[in-house]
Amino acid sequence: MKCPVFFTDMRAGRGHSLFDKISTLLNKCRIKDRISTGNLVAVKLHFGERGNHTFIRPVFIRRIVDEIKASGGQPFLTDSSTLYPGERKEAVSALTCAVENGFAFAVVNAPLIMCDGLRGHSAVDIAIDGEILKSVSIGREIVEADVMVTVSHFKCHDLTGFGGALKNLGMGCSSRNGKLVQHSTVAPEIAEEFCTGCGACLKSCAHDAIAIIEGKAAIDQEECVGCGRCVTACMQQAVNIQWNEASELIMKKMCEHAKGAVLGKEDKNIYLNFITQVSPSCDCYGHADAPIVNDIGICASTDPVALDQACADLVNGAPGNRNTALQTGFEPGEDKFRGVHPEIDWEIQLEYAQKLNIGTRRYILVKV
Repeated sequence: MKCPVFFTDMRAGRGHSLFDKISTLLNKCRIKDRISTGNLVAVKLHFGERGNHTFIRPVFIRRIVDEIKASGGQPFLTDSSTLYPGERKEAVSALTCAVENGFAFAVVNAPLIMCDGLRGHSAVDIAIDGEILKSVSIGREIVEADVMVTVSHFKCHDLTGFGGALKNLGMGCSSRNGKLVQHSTVAPEIAEEFCTGCGACLKSCAHDAIAIIEGKAAIDQEECVGCGRCVTACMQQAVNIQWNEASELIMKKMCEHAKGAVLGKEDKNIYLNFITQVSPSCDCYGHADAPIVNDIGICASTDPVALDQACADLVNGAPGNRNTALQTGFEPGEDKFRGVHPEIDWEIQLEYAQKLNIGTRRYILVKV
């Protein structure tokens, strides 16, 4: 059976603004049937990196919050800490960055809560019995929320070809340990030129996998369990992730984490993808390059797989913009994602997510 994906373009007029269209999309997804009075509703989004500007505008999130409240829900905005050292490596920095990017209570009318705690380790292990992983580590606030409204900026991505609802679920809802499992099969390494031997990483390690040897930290590969606590403990950024996982396995493990994120509330979730400012890379970068296609619109569905498939088809069906990072695939119908990242087989994430029964690739596009 084909799953409906509701689509609205970017046209607007008097009494029919983009804000009104967002409300229409949510109503088409029967938001009032999915939220019961008093439900805690996680609005999962990307707060955006400092210097980036392609994340979804906070004023659009405000309309989603208002619709959740009108349906009886109690919404909170949530994101997770990054695996790598940077502007969003723990809750204090991440929430500061979010407010600086416009996600303040006065704008969005909802509190901001990190889904994985102060340092990215507040998590629940969820059994999923995947092809690769048998359990995944998901942010505790995602697991404990009654409902989730996942709002994603649909764009290209260096590791997965594109990033949409599945990436927002799989990488965005996982703990620091979950992110490390997705991206690496080995322990972090110490950059000795930056290490001062302060011992902060040693104190953060609960598994006695770190020692100070001749004034420098050293990680025991066999004892390390991959929790990633040492990454945020190091103020000198001397603890580095070894990004050694192949893109195919990253996508599969990402989908397995996505399954864990939605497990138990499959009938309570709604997904929206904004196909706007379709940048060649993730919003995790501290910059945003020119969009590879013009703004297309907003899609919504109760099926994240159908939603991402529809958005990919809409992007590929559009004419590509020249003088951008797009190198091939300029004509409508040609592959825009391989035109930016030719080595990435982006369809793997859709195929595997369907295999995991997260959703279906078969959809019908309903314009509203």
